[in-house]
Amino acid sequence: MYERIREKLGILADAAKYDVSCSSSGSNRKNENKGIGDAEGTGICHTYTEDGRCVSLLKILLTNHCIYDCAFCVSRRSNDIKRAAFTVEEVVELTMNFYRRNYIEGLFLSSGIFKNADYTMERLLRIVKKLRHEERFNGYIHLKTIPGASDDLLREAGLYADRMSINLEMPTEKGLKLLAPEKSHADVKKPLKYIQNNITQFESERALIKSVPKFVPAGQSTQIVVGATPESDKEILYTANAFYQNFSLKRVYYSGYIPISNDARLPVIGSQPPLIRENRLYQADWLMRFYGFKVQEILNDIHPNLEADVDPKLSWALRNLDQFPIDINTADYYMILRVPGIGVGSALKIVQARKFNRLYESHLRKLGISFRKARHFIRYADSPMHLKEYEAGHIKGLIFSESKSKYLSNPNNQLSLF
Repeated sequence: MYERIREKLGILADAAKYDVSCSSSGSNRKNENKGIGDAEGTGICHTYTEDGRCVSLLKILLTNHCIYDCAFCVSRRSNDIKRAAFTVEEVVELTMNFYRRNYIEGLFLSSGIFKNADYTMERLLRIVKKLRHEERFNGYIHLKTIPGASDDLLREAGLYADRMSINLEMPTEKGLKLLAPEKSHADVKKPLKYIQNNITQFESERALIKSVPKFVPAGQSTQIVVGATPESDKEILYTANAFYQNFSLKRVYYSGYIPISNDARLPVIGSQPPLIRENRLYQADWLMRFYGFKVQEILNDIHPNLEADVDPKLSWALRNLDQFPIDINTADYYMILRVPGIGVGSALKIVQARKFNRLYESHLRKLGISFRKARHFIRYADSPMHLKEYEAGHIKGLIFSESKSKYLSNPNNQLSLF
C-alpha cells in the first residue's frame, strides 16, 4: 500500500513540475474554530512572501491521464509514459500527513483531464471540500481550473480555494492551434471571466453583509509558455497585458519551454530552455505592474524583443536619453522609478529623505540604490559641475565595464528579477 502511494507520488509530482504558476500570496484565510493551518499572508511553492518568509506546498497532479494531445505537454495522450491517478482520499491523506510533519504549508493541485472536464473538476472539488470540512484544513490551496468545466463546479470550487488559475499556454491563438489544435484561448477566457465576475460580486456583497463567504481571496493567475512557438516578446507581453486588464489577474507566469518531444514543430531535445528570456519577461512584467510603465513603452514594432544583455528598464532608458538626467532632489516619484538601478523601495526612501535634506552621493549610496548604474541618469546635490553628454552605446559600455554580472558566466541558471 505504502509503496503504491509512493510510486504515484513520484510520477504525479514529477509531472506537476512543468507548471510554474504556483507561487502566490495574498490570501487572508484565517484559522478558525480550532482548525488546522492558516493561509493568511502565505505563499506557496518555495517562494517568498511579502514579509520575506519562504514557504512550500505539496504540488501534484490528481492524474497524468489526459484526453488531449498537446505537443508541448509531458502528459499528452500520445506520450508513452507511466500513468497514475490518485483517489480523492489519497490526496487528502497525503496533504494532511505532509502538513502535520511540517513539510508543507499548502497544496497546489492540478490534473490532466480524464473522461471529461466536469468529471475531473468534480474530483478536484471533492478534495478541497474534504480538506476544508472534514479535516478542517485552513492552509493555502491553489486549485487549477479545468477548461470546459461547468459554471456550477467553478463557483463552488471558488468557495474553498484561495487561488485559482488556468493556463493560457501559448501566447497567441495561432501558436496554440499549431501545438494543441483541440484547444482555444476562448476555453481559457470563459472561466477566467466567470471567476472574475464572481469575485466582484462576492466583494460587493461583503461590503453590505459581513457573513458573505470568501471567494478566491488570492485571485487568479495564468501561465504562458515561452519558446515553444515563434512569437516575439512583444506578442507575449501584449497578451499578458490584455489579460491583466481584462481579467484582473494577480500574476502572469512565464515558463521557458523545456524540450520534451521529438516533434518537428518544437525545439529539439537537448536545446537549452530560454531562461534568460524568461527572466527578462518577468522583469518587463514587473515594470508594468509596479513601475508605471505601459507595455508600448517597453516593446513596440521598432523594438519587438527584449535585450538579453541588459534589463528592460535600462534598455528603455538608453532609448530615451532625452528624458535624462533627472534631478533626484526635485523629480517626480514616478520618474525616479524609471531610473535604472533604483527600485520601488529605494525610490520611496529618496522621496522621504529629501524632505529633510538635499541628497548627496553619500546619501544615495546609503539608500541602497545601484549608484554605478543610476549615476548616468541622475543629478544630485554634489554632482560634478561639468558632465559629459554620453551616447547610449557609451553609457552601456561604462555600466558593463564597472560591474561584472554573475549571470553572463552561467547562463543556464535561473536569474533574479532586479
